[in-house]
This record gives sequence, structure tokens and C-alpha cells, in this order.
Amino acid sequence: MAKDKTIFTCSECGGTSAKWLGKCPACGAWNTLIEGPAESGGAGKNRYQALAKSQPVATLSEIEASDFERTPTGLEELDRVLGGGIVAGGVVLIGGDPGIGKSTLLLQAVDALSQGLKVLYVTGEESGAQVAMRARRLGLTGSQVRVLAEISLERILATIEAEAPAFCVIDSIQTVYSEQLSSAPGSVAQVRECAAQLTRTAKATGCAMVLVGHVTKEGAIAGPRVLEHIVDTVLYFEGDTHSSFRLVRAIKNRFGAVNEIGVFAMTDKGLKGVANPSAIFLSTHGDPVPGSCVLVTLEGTRPLLVELQALVDAGGPSPRRLSVGLERDRLAMLLAVLHRHAGVQTNDQDVFVNAVGGVRISEPAADLAVMLAIQSSLRGKALPKGFFAFGEVGLAGEVRPAPRGQERLKEAAKLGFSVAVVPKANAPKKAIEGLTVHAVERIEDAIALLRSQG
Repeated sequence: MAKDKTIFTCSECGGTSAKWLGKCPACGAWNTLIEGPAESGGAGKNRYQALAKSQPVATLSEIEASDFERTPTGLEELDRVLGGGIVAGGVVLIGGDPGIGKSTLLLQAVDALSQGLKVLYVTGEESGAQVAMRARRLGLTGSQVRVLAEISLERILATIEAEAPAFCVIDSIQTVYSEQLSSAPGSVAQVRECAAQLTRTAKATGCAMVLVGHVTKEGAIAGPRVLEHIVDTVLYFEGDTHSSFRLVRAIKNRFGAVNEIGVFAMTDKGLKGVANPSAIFLSTHGDPVPGSCVLVTLEGTRPLLVELQALVDAGGPSPRRLSVGLERDRLAMLLAVLHRHAGVQTNDQDVFVNAVGGVRISEPAADLAVMLAIQSSLRGKALPKGFFAFGEVGLAGEVRPAPRGQERLKEAAKLGFSVAVVPKANAPKKAIEGLTVHAVERIEDAIALLRSQG
């Protein structure tokens, strides 16, 4: 069978070449030629003829807005991240560090879904025997799970057409290759072409599909960025492989909320959902310790209580600023605000800040808790028992409100916390039972409040 011709296209200018060159002959850019299938001679003419025909157009208000039917995966935390379950024809891309539990989680989901749907597990990294060994270790029956060990895209598509599954897992997209391209599996051209073909098949057949993606050393999904644009949902596995807890975070979701997280605990029987994730991120101190402040952060629709710890120690001529789980540049900015507006000087001190449990906090509502933890460590005095805080701090020293403040307060009160320092705009209109709320407008007011109580 004759092999289809390929062409190399420049990602900078769109120029083409019949063979790979280090330098684009059109614009002179280096290492920009990417392999792709060549169009047949009459493709251009046929394409323009198709575009010339008028297509039916509908008015937006007349289109029926029906919600997507979802099928639960059997894993409650995974359903939360997906927005309620899998959607027919939806394509999910899931990435994470090696060994963090991607294949384990998907094998559990496939086994649970197989009780009501026809499923297919395509493995390109392991043999069928290795998948069966993992299933036995996890205590899964796998009686209805169909398994295919294959990396050829054409054979995978043929099997999907023959099996007609309702749910399919491709583990992983970097191992799949198309015979139409001469580049190796995992290359930019192969990953882009294989993902596009699988997505087209999912939309045409209504098969929900999950693509497992490798990650780079920076933590981003390997391959072209267009990979994340093709799919409907992008999930990231987070967490330390040395810890038993894992976070699954939604970065993109056309069928649900973004930045939603699911919390799992790795056990000898696989990943189990954690009902009260706040317990993971709170240390179990017998008595309050200096430099510790509890933050109520918001992950998607879920309020989480996270302990922030700060250590301020005597530094040298070049003091260090180190943060784990928070942005380092924002820490330097908060220290400058503390000095300018609250008179708390750390110019000659090393400052270390850590979010307990390996969670990453990106929202600015953590500012107030970070600054209070630094002040507590610098003074060597612990914050009151049952104390928590949240709020964004501006460069002018003002404390700005955090979104959904009432839900944060109620979540903390439910877990037994009794004292809060929050922005004035987040102060509750009605008193919350068992909770004393101190509303502040500026950072110096919050620091003065702590000094008066200490």
C-alpha cells in the first residue's frame, strides 16, 4: 500500500517544504518546520466549492438550549471535577507526573462505568497482562472491560469502530502514532494529528474519550499547546508522589466549572475520594504555635481550610525569600507592604512561607493570612486558638474583599473555628453562631488587632 505524502509547514509564516530543513526557506526561522499530511491535488478546488454553497443558519434565540446528559463515573470526586460526570462525545485530557496515579484512577473509572456502559481501555505503555495485574491488585473484577494494547492510530480507530464503546481511554496520547506521518511517536506532528483524529471520532460516534498526556519537567502537558485547545476538558494531577494525597484540578471544562478540584487518597486498593479535604491541609498542633495562620481558600465551588506557616529568622546581608505553594514574587510584594504601611520590618530577616499539605494557592485572598503568619513568627507569639483569616491586600495597604466570603465563614465555623479577621466588605450581616468576626479595612488595623490580643 502506497504511503501518503507528507509536507513540512513553518509554524511562523506558513511556508511549506517537501522535506525537513533546519531553516525555513520562506522566512528564515530556525526549527519551525512541522510535518503534516499533504493535501491531494484537487483538495483545494473541492474545498472552495464546498465553501461556496450556502449553509443553513439559525437564530440563537430559536436554538433549543438543552443541558448535557451526564453519566457518573462511580468516583464522586472525579465527577465533581468533570462537572457531574462524563458527557457523550466529550474529550478529556488528563496530565500529571509519572507514577502519580493517572492510569490507576482511569482503570477504576473504567471498571465502574463498565457495569452500565460498553468501555474500551487502550494501553500503549503497558501490555494487557500488566493492566490485568494492576486490576487484580486494586481488587477490580474487570469482567466487562475490553482492553487493547496498541499504538497504531489506524488500528485503534478501526477497533473503536468495531467495538462501538460508549467510553474509551487512550493511555497515552504520546505513544500513539499515525502511519500517515514519518515522525516518531510523541513528536509535535504525531501528537497533534492523533489527538485531532481521535477527537473527530469521539464527536462523530458519541463516544466519551479520555486522553492521558505526559508532562514536561515544568509540569505542563507535553506536546503542542493546540492539544489543550482541541479537547473539551483539561485535568491536571497534582501532589507529591511521596504523599498519599492527590489533587485533580480542572484547568478547562466546556461542560462545567474550571478550577474545580477533586481530592483523593492513595491506598493499597487505589484512589479513594476524601470527604473532608480540609483535614489534610491543617496541622494537628496541640496548642497554637507562632507563625501559623489558617486560610479559607476557594477551589472552584468548594471552600478549603489550609494552614499557612511562616518562619522569620535572622538573615545575612542578602536575606532569602522562599515560598512553597505560593507565588514568590507576591511574597516579596507583601513584605514591602508590611514594611511601608504596618511598620513590620523584615529587611534583615530570612522569610520562609509554606502551604501545608502540598496544595498550591494562586488566589490573592491568601494575602492577609500570609502577612499575619509572618507577623506572628516575627513576634514569636501564636495567633489565638481557632483563628483564621482571608482577604486580598493592595499596594496601598487596603484589605480588599474576597469572593464568596459568607461561604468561607460558614465553612470555618462548621469546622469549629471561632475567631476571624476578614475584609470589612466580607463581614456577615447576620451573626454566625460561635464565630467572632473582626472586620478590617487596612493591613495596619489587622496588625494592631493582633498586637492588642497578644
